[in-house]
Amino acid sequence: MSASRRSGTTDELGPDEPERAGPEGSGGSDLLAALLDGMDAALCAFDADGVVTHWNREAERILGWTAAEAVGRQGFAGWAVRSADAEEVEGRLMSAMDAPGRQVHEFALLTKDGGRVLVRTQSAAVRGPDGKPAGVYCAFSEVHAQIDLERSIALSEALFEDASWGVVLVDADLRPAVVNAHAARALGIGRTSVLGRPLGELLAQGVEELESALTHVLAEGAPPAPAEIWVSVRIPEGEQRRCWRCGFVRLASPLAEEPVPLGVGWLFQDVTEAKQGEQEAALLRFRTNQMHRAARAAAECEDPTEAATVHLDFALAGFADHALVDRVAGGILSDADAAAPVRLVRAAATPSGAPGPSLPTGAAGLPVRYTENHPALQCVARAGSVRASVGTVPPEQARAWAEARQWPPDSVHALCAVLRSRGRTLGVVTFLRGSGRSAFERSDATYAEDVAARIATALDLASAT
Repeated sequence: MSASRRSGTTDELGPDEPERAGPEGSGGSDLLAALLDGMDAALCAFDADGVVTHWNREAERILGWTAAEAVGRQGFAGWAVRSADAEEVEGRLMSAMDAPGRQVHEFALLTKDGGRVLVRTQSAAVRGPDGKPAGVYCAFSEVHAQIDLERSIALSEALFEDASWGVVLVDADLRPAVVNAHAARALGIGRTSVLGRPLGELLAQGVEELESALTHVLAEGAPPAPAEIWVSVRIPEGEQRRCWRCGFVRLASPLAEEPVPLGVGWLFQDVTEAKQGEQEAALLRFRTNQMHRAARAAAECEDPTEAATVHLDFALAGFADHALVDRVAGGILSDADAAAPVRLVRAAATPSGAPGPSLPTGAAGLPVRYTENHPALQCVARAGSVRASVGTVPPEQARAWAEARQWPPDSVHALCAVLRSRGRTLGVVTFLRGSGRSAFERSDATYAEDVAARIATALDLASAT
Protein backbone atom coordinates (compact mmCIF):
# COMPACT_ATOMS: atom_id res chain seq x y z
CA MET A 1 0.00 0.00 0.00
CA SER A 2 1.43 3.34 -1.05
CA ALA A 3 0.09 6.36 0.85
CA SER A 4 -0.06 9.90 -0.48
CA ARG A 5 -0.16 11.86 2.77
CA ARG A 6 -0.17 15.25 1.09
CA SER A 7 -3.44 14.56 -0.66
CA GLY A 8 -4.98 12.65 2.22
CA THR A 9 -5.42 9.47 0.11
CA THR A 10 -3.72 6.13 -0.37
CA ASP A 11 -3.68 4.22 -3.63
CA GLU A 12 -3.83 0.43 -3.33
CA LEU A 13 -1.57 -1.15 -5.93
CA GLY A 14 -0.95 -4.74 -6.86
CA PRO A 15 2.28 -6.43 -5.76
CA ASP A 16 3.92 -6.07 -9.16
CA GLU A 17 2.13 -2.93 -10.39
CA PRO A 18 4.29 0.24 -10.33
CA GLU A 19 2.91 3.69 -9.74
CA ARG A 20 1.90 5.37 -12.99
CA ALA A 21 2.19 9.06 -13.74
CA GLY A 22 -0.21 10.97 -15.89
CA PRO A 23 -4.01 11.23 -15.77
CA GLU A 24 -4.49 7.67 -14.51
CA GLY A 25 -1.57 7.75 -12.07
CA SER A 26 -0.54 10.59 -9.80
CA GLY A 27 -2.74 12.98 -11.81
CA GLY A 28 -5.80 10.87 -11.04
CA SER A 29 -4.81 10.79 -7.37
CA ASP A 30 -4.47 14.59 -7.32
CA LEU A 31 -7.85 15.00 -8.99
CA LEU A 32 -9.46 12.67 -6.46
CA ALA A 33 -7.85 14.59 -3.60
CA ALA A 34 -9.06 17.90 -5.02
CA LEU A 35 -12.60 16.56 -5.36
CA LEU A 36 -12.63 15.22 -1.83
CA ASP A 37 -11.20 18.41 -0.34
CA GLY A 38 -13.78 20.51 -2.19
CA MET A 39 -16.75 18.67 -0.71
CA ASP A 40 -19.00 20.42 1.78
CA ALA A 41 -19.44 17.21 3.78
CA ALA A 42 -16.75 15.52 5.83
CA LEU A 43 -15.65 12.24 4.25
CA CYS A 44 -13.42 9.40 5.28
CA ALA A 45 -12.97 5.88 3.89
CA PHE A 46 -11.73 2.55 5.20
CA ASP A 47 -10.35 -0.47 3.44
CA ALA A 48 -11.61 -3.96 4.14
CA ASP A 49 -9.35 -4.18 7.22
CA GLY A 50 -10.71 -0.94 8.73
CA VAL A 51 -7.65 1.19 7.93
CA VAL A 52 -8.35 4.85 7.10
CA THR A 53 -7.57 5.47 3.43
CA HIS A 54 -9.18 8.91 2.78
CA TRP A 55 -9.69 12.00 4.91
CA ASN A 56 -10.81 15.33 3.45
CA ARG A 57 -10.53 18.95 4.62
CA GLU A 58 -14.07 19.14 6.02
CA ALA A 59 -13.31 16.15 8.27
CA GLU A 60 -10.19 18.00 9.39
CA ARG A 61 -12.25 21.13 10.10
CA ILE A 62 -14.80 19.29 12.23
CA LEU A 63 -12.46 17.05 14.24
CA GLY A 64 -9.12 18.89 14.01
CA TRP A 65 -7.18 15.81 12.84
CA THR A 66 -5.23 16.42 9.64
CA ALA A 67 -5.10 13.94 6.75
CA ALA A 68 -1.48 13.17 7.62
CA GLU A 69 -2.56 12.23 11.14
CA ALA A 70 -5.65 10.26 10.12
CA VAL A 71 -4.74 8.27 6.99
CA GLY A 72 -3.18 4.90 7.80
CA ARG A 73 -4.68 4.55 11.29
CA GLN A 74 -6.55 1.37 12.21
CA GLY A 75 -10.14 2.49 12.78
CA PHE A 76 -11.12 5.35 15.13
CA ALA A 77 -10.10 3.68 18.38
CA GLY A 78 -8.08 5.79 20.77
CA TRP A 79 -8.00 8.96 18.71
CA ALA A 80 -11.34 9.84 17.07
CA VAL A 81 -13.54 7.66 19.32
CA ARG A 82 -13.30 6.74 22.97
CA SER A 83 -11.81 3.29 23.49
CA ALA A 84 -14.99 2.16 25.26
CA ASP A 85 -17.09 3.06 22.20
CA ALA A 86 -14.61 2.06 19.50
CA GLU A 87 -15.81 -1.51 19.00
CA GLU A 88 -19.46 -0.48 18.66
CA VAL A 89 -18.72 2.43 16.32
CA GLU A 90 -16.39 0.37 14.13
CA GLY A 91 -18.91 -2.46 13.97
CA ARG A 92 -21.69 -0.14 12.87
CA LEU A 93 -19.50 1.50 10.21
CA MET A 94 -18.01 -1.70 8.78
CA SER A 95 -21.40 -3.41 8.73
CA ALA A 96 -22.15 -1.30 5.65
CA MET A 97 -19.88 -3.64 3.65
CA ASP A 98 -22.47 -6.39 3.89
CA ALA A 99 -25.61 -4.22 3.78
CA PRO A 100 -27.38 -2.94 0.65
CA GLY A 101 -27.62 0.80 0.12
CA ARG A 102 -26.60 3.39 2.68
CA GLN A 103 -26.80 3.24 6.43
CA VAL A 104 -27.37 6.25 8.70
CA HIS A 105 -26.00 6.40 12.24
CA GLU A 106 -25.41 8.96 14.94
CA PHE A 107 -22.57 8.78 17.43
CA ALA A 108 -19.99 10.98 19.18
CA LEU A 109 -16.48 11.50 17.78
CA LEU A 110 -13.50 13.02 19.55
CA THR A 111 -11.80 16.17 18.39
CA LYS A 112 -8.06 16.62 18.49
CA ASP A 113 -8.32 18.95 21.48
CA GLY A 114 -10.32 16.38 23.47
CA GLY A 115 -13.84 17.65 22.81
CA ARG A 116 -16.76 15.58 21.65
CA VAL A 117 -18.88 16.19 18.55
CA LEU A 118 -22.16 14.45 17.84
CA VAL A 119 -22.22 13.57 14.13
CA ARG A 120 -24.65 11.94 11.75
CA THR A 121 -23.01 9.53 9.29
CA GLN A 122 -24.02 7.95 6.02
CA SER A 123 -21.92 4.94 5.15
CA ALA A 124 -21.95 2.52 2.22
CA ALA A 125 -19.79 -0.24 0.81
CA VAL A 126 -17.04 0.41 -1.74
CA ARG A 127 -17.00 -2.28 -4.42
CA GLY A 128 -13.82 -3.56 -6.03
CA PRO A 129 -13.33 -4.48 -9.69
CA ASP A 130 -14.68 -7.94 -8.96
CA GLY A 131 -17.85 -6.51 -7.42
CA LYS A 132 -16.94 -7.65 -3.93
CA PRO A 133 -16.83 -5.18 -0.97
CA ALA A 134 -13.36 -3.65 -0.74
CA GLY A 135 -14.03 -1.11 1.98
CA VAL A 136 -16.43 1.50 3.31
CA TYR A 137 -16.83 5.21 2.73
CA CYS A 138 -18.37 7.38 5.43
CA ALA A 139 -19.73 10.91 4.97
CA PHE A 140 -20.54 12.75 8.16
CA SER A 141 -21.58 16.17 9.44
CA GLU A 142 -22.33 17.72 12.77
CA VAL A 143 -25.83 16.81 13.90
CA HIS A 144 -26.87 20.39 14.59
CA ALA A 145 -25.78 21.44 11.08
CA GLN A 146 -27.71 18.55 9.57
CA ILE A 147 -30.75 19.38 11.66
CA ASP A 148 -30.53 23.02 10.58
CA LEU A 149 -30.43 21.91 6.96
CA GLU A 150 -33.39 19.59 7.44
CA ARG A 151 -35.32 22.34 9.19
CA SER A 152 -34.61 24.73 6.33
CA ILE A 153 -35.80 22.19 3.78
CA ALA A 154 -38.86 21.34 5.87
CA LEU A 155 -39.71 25.01 6.29
CA SER A 156 -39.37 25.64 2.57
CA GLU A 157 -41.62 22.70 1.71
CA ALA A 158 -44.20 23.72 4.31
CA LEU A 159 -44.29 27.31 3.04
CA PHE A 160 -44.86 26.20 -0.52
CA GLU A 161 -47.45 23.57 0.38
CA ASP A 162 -49.36 24.24 3.58
CA ALA A 163 -48.86 27.93 4.46
CA SER A 164 -52.04 29.90 5.17
CA TRP A 165 -50.62 32.98 3.43
CA GLY A 166 -49.33 33.54 -0.08
CA VAL A 167 -45.68 32.72 -0.78
CA VAL A 168 -44.14 33.62 -4.14
CA LEU A 169 -40.51 33.27 -5.19
CA VAL A 170 -39.86 36.05 -7.71
CA ASP A 171 -36.75 35.79 -9.89
CA ALA A 172 -34.39 38.66 -10.73
CA ASP A 173 -36.56 39.49 -13.77
CA LEU A 174 -39.55 40.07 -11.45
CA ARG A 175 -41.40 37.00 -12.71
CA PRO A 176 -42.87 34.33 -10.41
CA ALA A 177 -40.62 31.26 -10.26
CA VAL A 178 -42.42 29.29 -7.51
CA VAL A 179 -45.82 29.90 -5.91
CA ASN A 180 -47.67 28.07 -3.20
CA ALA A 181 -51.31 26.99 -3.37
CA HIS A 182 -52.59 29.96 -1.35
CA ALA A 183 -50.88 32.48 -3.64
CA ALA A 184 -52.21 30.73 -6.74
CA ARG A 185 -55.76 31.00 -5.40
CA ALA A 186 -55.27 34.67 -4.54
CA LEU A 187 -54.01 35.36 -8.06
CA GLY A 188 -56.92 33.43 -9.55
CA ILE A 189 -54.75 31.11 -11.63
CA GLY A 190 -53.12 27.69 -11.42
CA ARG A 191 -49.74 27.16 -9.78
CA THR A 192 -48.03 26.20 -13.02
CA SER A 193 -49.84 28.77 -15.18
CA VAL A 194 -48.48 31.69 -13.13
CA LEU A 195 -44.82 30.73 -13.49
CA GLY A 196 -42.69 33.00 -15.66
CA ARG A 197 -45.50 35.44 -16.46
CA PRO A 198 -45.06 39.20 -15.98
CA LEU A 199 -46.91 40.57 -12.98
CA GLY A 200 -48.74 42.95 -15.30
CA GLU A 201 -50.59 39.96 -16.80
CA LEU A 202 -51.83 38.93 -13.36
CA LEU A 203 -52.67 42.30 -11.81
CA ALA A 204 -54.58 45.19 -13.39
CA GLN A 205 -53.69 47.78 -10.73
CA GLY A 206 -50.93 47.98 -8.15
CA VAL A 207 -48.33 46.45 -10.48
CA GLU A 208 -46.07 49.51 -10.46
CA GLU A 209 -46.03 49.70 -6.66
CA LEU A 210 -45.36 45.98 -6.30
CA GLU A 211 -42.58 45.92 -8.89
CA SER A 212 -41.00 48.98 -7.28
CA ALA A 213 -40.96 47.17 -3.92
CA LEU A 214 -39.41 44.05 -5.47
CA THR A 215 -36.73 46.12 -7.24
CA HIS A 216 -35.89 47.92 -3.99
CA VAL A 217 -35.50 44.60 -2.15
CA LEU A 218 -33.19 43.25 -4.84
CA ALA A 219 -31.02 46.36 -4.59
CA GLU A 220 -31.20 47.29 -0.90
CA GLY A 221 -32.54 44.29 1.00
CA ALA A 222 -35.70 43.62 2.96
CA PRO A 223 -37.74 46.59 4.24
CA PRO A 224 -38.02 46.99 8.03
CA ALA A 225 -41.79 46.43 8.16
CA PRO A 226 -44.57 44.88 6.05
CA ALA A 227 -46.20 47.02 3.37
CA GLU A 228 -49.90 47.17 2.52
CA ILE A 229 -50.52 47.27 -1.23
CA TRP A 230 -53.89 47.63 -2.96
CA VAL A 231 -54.10 45.60 -6.16
CA SER A 232 -56.71 44.61 -8.70
CA VAL A 233 -56.49 40.93 -9.60
CA ARG A 234 -57.51 39.88 -13.10
CA ILE A 235 -60.16 37.16 -12.83
CA PRO A 236 -62.49 35.69 -15.49
CA GLU A 237 -65.38 37.76 -14.13
CA GLY A 238 -63.40 41.01 -14.40
CA GLU A 239 -61.22 42.63 -11.76
CA GLN A 240 -61.21 42.07 -8.00
CA ARG A 241 -59.76 44.77 -5.76
CA ARG A 242 -57.79 43.41 -2.82
CA CYS A 243 -55.45 44.71 -0.13
CA TRP A 244 -52.39 42.56 0.54
CA ARG A 245 -50.07 42.96 3.51
CA CYS A 246 -46.69 42.07 2.00
CA GLY A 247 -43.34 41.10 3.42
CA PHE A 248 -40.19 40.74 1.32
CA VAL A 249 -36.82 39.02 1.78
CA ARG A 250 -33.88 39.04 -0.60
CA LEU A 251 -32.58 35.61 -1.59
CA ALA A 252 -28.88 35.11 -2.25
CA SER A 253 -26.92 32.01 -3.18
CA PRO A 254 -25.04 30.49 -0.21
CA LEU A 255 -22.56 28.85 -2.59
CA ALA A 256 -21.13 32.02 -4.14
CA GLU A 257 -18.22 33.94 -2.67
CA GLU A 258 -19.96 37.23 -3.50
CA PRO A 259 -23.69 37.66 -2.79
CA VAL A 260 -25.55 36.69 -5.96
CA PRO A 261 -29.26 37.61 -5.87
CA LEU A 262 -31.50 34.69 -6.73
CA GLY A 263 -34.65 36.76 -6.46
CA VAL A 264 -37.09 37.87 -3.79
CA GLY A 265 -39.22 35.88 -1.42
CA TRP A 266 -42.61 37.60 -1.37
CA LEU A 267 -45.05 36.69 1.38
CA PHE A 268 -48.49 38.26 1.51
CA GLN A 269 -51.77 37.99 3.38
CA ASP A 270 -55.16 39.25 2.25
CA VAL A 271 -56.34 41.93 4.68
CA THR A 272 -59.04 43.43 2.48
CA GLU A 273 -61.91 42.88 4.91
CA ALA A 274 -59.94 44.26 7.84
CA LYS A 275 -58.85 47.35 5.87
CA GLN A 276 -62.35 47.97 4.60
CA GLY A 277 -63.64 47.67 8.16
CA GLU A 278 -61.03 50.18 9.34
CA GLN A 279 -61.92 52.58 6.54
CA GLU A 280 -65.63 52.28 7.20
CA ALA A 281 -65.11 52.85 10.92
CA ALA A 282 -62.93 55.92 10.26
CA LEU A 283 -65.47 57.29 7.79
CA LEU A 284 -68.31 56.75 10.26
CA ARG A 285 -66.38 58.55 13.00
CA PHE A 286 -65.66 61.47 10.67
CA ARG A 287 -69.25 61.79 9.52
CA THR A 288 -70.58 61.54 13.07
CA ASN A 289 -68.20 64.31 14.14
CA GLN A 290 -69.27 66.43 11.18
CA MET A 291 -72.94 66.07 12.04
CA HIS A 292 -72.21 66.92 15.68
CA ARG A 293 -70.28 70.03 14.66
CA ALA A 294 -73.00 70.99 12.19
CA ALA A 295 -75.69 70.70 14.86
CA ARG A 296 -73.76 72.94 17.23
CA ALA A 297 -73.06 75.51 14.50
CA ALA A 298 -76.68 75.49 13.31
CA ALA A 299 -77.94 76.03 16.85
CA GLU A 300 -76.22 79.42 16.84
CA CYS A 301 -77.99 80.60 13.65
CA GLU A 302 -80.91 82.98 14.13
CA ASP A 303 -82.23 82.31 10.61
CA PRO A 304 -83.44 78.69 10.08
CA THR A 305 -82.57 78.93 6.38
CA GLU A 306 -78.97 79.74 7.32
CA ALA A 307 -79.01 76.75 9.66
CA ALA A 308 -80.04 74.54 6.72
CA THR A 309 -77.08 75.73 4.63
CA VAL A 310 -74.76 75.12 7.60
CA HIS A 311 -75.84 71.48 7.67
CA LEU A 312 -75.27 71.31 3.92
CA ASP A 313 -71.75 72.76 4.13
CA PHE A 314 -70.63 70.43 6.90
CA ALA A 315 -72.00 67.45 4.96
CA LEU A 316 -70.01 68.29 1.84
CA ALA A 317 -66.59 67.82 3.49
CA GLY A 318 -65.11 64.62 2.08
CA PHE A 319 -68.53 63.57 0.76
CA ALA A 320 -69.39 65.49 -2.42
CA ASP A 321 -68.23 68.34 -4.65
CA HIS A 322 -71.52 70.18 -5.08
CA ALA A 323 -74.91 70.28 -3.40
CA LEU A 324 -78.32 71.69 -4.37
CA VAL A 325 -81.45 72.23 -2.28
CA ASP A 326 -84.76 72.41 -4.15
CA ARG A 327 -88.04 73.27 -2.43
CA VAL A 328 -91.45 72.11 -3.54
CA ALA A 329 -93.29 74.99 -5.20
CA GLY A 330 -95.84 76.19 -2.69
CA GLY A 331 -93.74 75.11 0.28
CA ILE A 332 -94.99 71.60 1.04
CA LEU A 333 -96.34 68.51 -0.66
CA SER A 334 -98.68 66.37 1.41
CA ASP A 335 -99.43 62.74 0.74
CA ALA A 336 -102.81 63.78 -0.69
CA ASP A 337 -101.03 65.79 -3.39
CA ALA A 338 -98.76 62.95 -4.46
CA ALA A 339 -100.55 62.46 -7.79
CA ALA A 340 -100.27 66.13 -8.80
CA PRO A 341 -97.37 67.35 -10.99
CA VAL A 342 -94.41 68.46 -8.90
CA ARG A 343 -92.50 71.67 -9.47
CA LEU A 344 -89.25 72.37 -7.65
CA VAL A 345 -87.76 75.76 -6.83
CA ARG A 346 -84.05 76.25 -6.14
CA ALA A 347 -83.57 77.21 -2.48
CA ALA A 348 -79.78 76.94 -1.99
CA ALA A 349 -76.69 75.80 -3.87
CA THR A 350 -72.94 75.61 -3.47
CA PRO A 351 -70.86 77.94 -5.68
CA SER A 352 -70.15 76.39 -9.08
CA GLY A 353 -66.75 78.10 -9.42
CA ALA A 354 -64.43 78.79 -6.50
CA PRO A 355 -65.26 76.85 -3.32
CA GLY A 356 -67.26 78.61 -0.66
CA PRO A 357 -70.28 78.30 1.65
CA SER A 358 -73.70 77.37 0.31
CA LEU A 359 -75.87 80.37 -0.46
CA PRO A 360 -79.66 80.80 -0.54
CA THR A 361 -80.81 81.68 -4.04
CA GLY A 362 -83.44 84.25 -3.07
CA ALA A 363 -87.20 84.26 -3.14
CA ALA A 364 -87.84 84.63 -6.87
CA GLY A 365 -89.76 81.36 -6.87
CA LEU A 366 -88.91 80.40 -10.47
CA PRO A 367 -89.22 76.64 -11.07
CA VAL A 368 -86.11 74.64 -11.98
CA ARG A 369 -86.28 73.32 -15.54
CA TYR A 370 -86.10 69.64 -14.69
CA THR A 371 -87.18 67.21 -17.40
CA GLU A 372 -89.54 64.34 -16.77
CA ASN A 373 -87.94 61.40 -14.92
CA HIS A 374 -85.25 63.69 -13.51
CA PRO A 375 -83.61 62.03 -10.44
CA ALA A 376 -84.80 64.88 -8.18
CA LEU A 377 -88.42 64.46 -9.33
CA GLN A 378 -88.15 60.69 -8.91
CA CYS A 379 -86.87 61.25 -5.38
CA VAL A 380 -89.89 63.40 -4.50
CA ALA A 381 -92.32 60.97 -6.09
CA ARG A 382 -90.84 57.97 -4.24
CA ALA A 383 -90.15 59.85 -1.01
CA GLY A 384 -86.82 57.98 -1.01
CA SER A 385 -83.24 58.33 -2.15
CA VAL A 386 -82.21 58.05 -5.81
CA ARG A 387 -78.70 57.49 -7.15
CA ALA A 388 -77.54 58.22 -10.70
CA SER A 389 -74.23 57.99 -12.60
CA VAL A 390 -73.20 58.79 -16.13
CA GLY A 391 -71.14 55.60 -16.48
CA THR A 392 -68.07 55.12 -18.66
CA VAL A 393 -68.49 57.64 -21.49
CA PRO A 394 -66.30 60.26 -23.21
CA PRO A 395 -65.92 63.59 -21.37
CA GLU A 396 -68.14 65.37 -23.91
CA GLN A 397 -71.03 63.00 -23.27
CA ALA A 398 -70.55 63.30 -19.52
CA ARG A 399 -70.74 67.08 -19.73
CA ALA A 400 -73.91 66.88 -21.86
CA TRP A 401 -75.42 64.43 -19.36
CA ALA A 402 -74.84 66.84 -16.45
CA GLU A 403 -76.03 69.94 -18.29
CA ALA A 404 -79.21 68.20 -19.44
CA ARG A 405 -80.08 67.67 -15.76
CA GLN A 406 -79.27 71.27 -14.78
CA TRP A 407 -76.21 70.24 -12.78
CA PRO A 408 -72.65 71.64 -12.86
CA PRO A 409 -70.88 70.35 -16.00
CA ASP A 410 -68.21 68.38 -14.10
CA SER A 411 -70.80 66.20 -12.30
CA VAL A 412 -70.77 62.47 -13.07
CA HIS A 413 -72.40 60.97 -9.94
CA ALA A 414 -75.57 62.17 -8.17
CA LEU A 415 -77.45 61.30 -4.99
CA CYS A 416 -80.88 62.78 -4.26
CA ALA A 417 -82.40 62.59 -0.77
CA VAL A 418 -85.94 63.72 -0.01
CA LEU A 419 -86.62 66.49 2.54
CA ARG A 420 -89.40 65.29 4.86
CA SER A 421 -90.75 66.91 8.00
CA ARG A 422 -93.96 66.28 9.96
CA GLY A 423 -95.19 63.78 7.37
CA ARG A 424 -94.85 66.20 4.48
CA THR A 425 -92.39 66.51 1.60
CA LEU A 426 -90.58 69.85 1.54
CA GLY A 427 -88.21 69.23 -1.34
CA VAL A 428 -85.02 67.39 -2.23
CA VAL A 429 -81.29 67.81 -1.60
CA THR A 430 -78.91 66.67 -4.35
CA PHE A 431 -75.24 65.79 -3.74
CA LEU A 432 -72.96 65.70 -6.79
CA ARG A 433 -69.50 64.22 -7.34
CA GLY A 434 -66.97 64.83 -10.11
CA SER A 435 -64.93 62.29 -12.08
CA GLY A 436 -62.24 62.17 -9.39
CA ARG A 437 -64.57 60.42 -6.95
CA SER A 438 -66.30 57.05 -6.90
CA ALA A 439 -70.04 56.58 -7.35
CA PHE A 440 -72.35 56.93 -4.36
CA GLU A 441 -73.00 53.74 -2.43
CA ARG A 442 -75.77 52.61 -0.09
CA SER A 443 -73.85 53.79 2.96
CA ASP A 444 -73.58 57.23 1.34
CA ALA A 445 -77.35 57.29 0.86
CA THR A 446 -77.86 56.58 4.56
CA TYR A 447 -75.64 59.51 5.49
CA ALA A 448 -77.38 61.77 2.96
CA GLU A 449 -80.77 60.85 4.44
CA ASP A 450 -79.57 61.85 7.92
CA VAL A 451 -78.36 65.20 6.59
CA ALA A 452 -81.61 65.68 4.66
CA ALA A 453 -83.64 65.14 7.83
CA ARG A 454 -81.74 67.94 9.61
CA ILE A 455 -82.06 70.28 6.61
CA ALA A 456 -85.79 69.54 6.34
CA THR A 457 -86.31 70.38 10.01
CA ALA A 458 -84.57 73.75 9.54
CA LEU A 459 -86.55 74.57 6.38
CA ASP A 460 -89.82 73.59 8.03
CA LEU A 461 -89.00 75.94 10.89
CA ALA A 462 -88.19 78.71 8.39
CA SER A 463 -91.58 78.31 6.65
CA ALA A 464 -93.40 78.40 9.99
CA THR A 465 -91.86 81.71 11.08
